[in-house]
Amino acid sequence: MTANDITQPPRINISRRAALAFAAGALAVGFAGLAATPALAQGFPTKPITLVVAFAAGGPSDVIARLLAEHMSRTLGQQVVVENVAGAGGTTGAARVASAPADGHTVLIHHLALKAAPALYNNLRYDTATAFEPLGMINTGPMVVTGKLGLAPSTAAEFFAFAKAQGDKLTMAHAGIGSNSHLCILLMGQAVGSKPTQVAYRGTGPAMNDLVAGQVDALCDQSTSAIPQIQGNKIKAYVVTSEQRLDIIKDVPTARESGTAIDMTIWHGLYAPKGTPAEAVTKLSSALQAAMKDDGINARFASFGTTAFPEAQRTPAAHKVAFDAEVAKWAKALKEAGVNAAAAN
Repeated sequence: MTANDITQPPRINISRRAALAFAAGALAVGFAGLAATPALAQGFPTKPITLVVAFAAGGPSDVIARLLAEHMSRTLGQQVVVENVAGAGGTTGAARVASAPADGHTVLIHHLALKAAPALYNNLRYDTATAFEPLGMINTGPMVVTGKLGLAPSTAAEFFAFAKAQGDKLTMAHAGIGSNSHLCILLMGQAVGSKPTQVAYRGTGPAMNDLVAGQVDALCDQSTSAIPQIQGNKIKAYVVTSEQRLDIIKDVPTARESGTAIDMTIWHGLYAPKGTPAEAVTKLSSALQAAMKDDGINARFASFGTTAFPEAQRTPAAHKVAFDAEVAKWAKALKEAGVNAAAAN
């Protein structure tokens, strides 16, 4: 054996056929590894989706969210889990979603309060105009001005006269500055010249509980949660804030019929953080569309005086147009009402 025999590595002869077989095997292993990666194998979603409700459990947004979550879970093949993140008129929950990873696994259901917040809060942790990816509009319905059973007025005209005469002796509950129930109080105050004492809650769910218990005098709530209490004869109903009466509570007049101009309809929308991939936006929007075509869900909507938007208005593009218009609308309306961000903090 020579020195060269010791220092040089042995030569291995591999045929062309063997080399090709080895390369094919390596590629197969590589593709198998990629297939084992859930994100690449399955696409969105790869884990349960959190649906954030910006108000307490039991309120109208919570009711709508839970109806949608069950149906969307089946469509998406992943559980949609409702998480209540209440506080600050719905801005705490909105901030939670705005700062979440933009992967589609955290979404938000919200209503008018999301659009009014920029005009009411000067310390938002997100830019309302750019923080969210609209996924689709859901349902629309009016507010109902209600009172505790022991409240003296029996009719709408009597209630508004009573509210004006009582001034700050009348207590009205709401779900926080900028919430639908708060904005309704502002509109009512403008219309009848009343300034009731406002009692803030973390959602209209607990506010309604206190109204039923007689702890507060009145509440302007969405038909979604007000109607079951009205039908159960647990509270009084004075007016609805839509142009037409609701079939489900036909004996309750509109505000205009009662000579008071309170025109207010609200709608819910579904949102993801800005920058969410197109695949996730498409799948979430499609799952929402499927839920909104469900006869059972639409029957539930009708039972509490709300209706689904037409299909053409439920697309992300249509939602974006409506969202931007509502932000501008409420900025103007609140400014004209003399309500500003400094006053709301």
